[in-house]
Amino acid sequence: MNQLDLQERFIAVTGGASGIGEAIVNRLIDSGAKAIIWDANQDLVDRVLKLNDPKRYAIRMDVTDQHSVFAAMQKSLAWIAERSGGQDAGLDGMICSAGITGPNHTVIDYRYEDWKQVFDVNLHGVFLCNQAAAEHMKARSKGRIVNIASIAGKEGNPNASAYSASKAAVIGLTKSLGKELASSGVTVNCVTPAAVKTPMFAQMSETHIQFMLSKIPMNRFGLVEEIASMVCWLCTDDASFSTAAVFDLSGGRATY
Repeated sequence: MNQLDLQERFIAVTGGASGIGEAIVNRLIDSGAKAIIWDANQDLVDRVLKLNDPKRYAIRMDVTDQHSVFAAMQKSLAWIAERSGGQDAGLDGMICSAGITGPNHTVIDYRYEDWKQVFDVNLHGVFLCNQAAAEHMKARSKGRIVNIASIAGKEGNPNASAYSASKAAVIGLTKSLGKELASSGVTVNCVTPAAVKTPMFAQMSETHIQFMLSKIPMNRFGLVEEIASMVCWLCTDDASFSTAAVFDLSGGRATY
């Protein structure tokens, strides 16, 4: 594993208690950062808190609720203040990993309630967390925001219209915010993985899983550790000239 320098950085990760988010948290800590997990699953949050790990903290929150996002930010800043000894510290990074796939149906058969839920988590949640992080980081003239999009947001997977469309919107949001903050010292980027085997697979049909595998030239799914490596690198000083950018992790699937 290559060594990344994130010493004394405080970075929040939505959906950080499982799947890709958990792998990102582990890589952040291995790189010297302190991770703040924002997650909707109370049981998983409790599991993290029971570890009593001084390098990680967990907050039960809902990315789709503006008040919950605000409260999570305030709790995070309070925790950072306690760990930094009152020095000039703040949130150095925000990684938005929380997401859902939604059901696998054609557009004709897709229920609006399901469509709205996917957008609430995958897009509106990213917007709220990006907005909160951007305001804080711009005031400090430094910070890193990384959003987890998907190759589906570029190509549009059949029978996954809500997921594909919401991830395409995340790419657009990333580009817009990145350009707005380009001269502020805050960078905003996103990654677009192909399918990665995580607990989210339980939300998909086996037919759809096999379809996604068939599209990957490497003929395998991505590993959560591979996604974490790229995401964490984007949080380092080495990535200082990349913003409003899209980084593919597709096993050769991406064509543009």
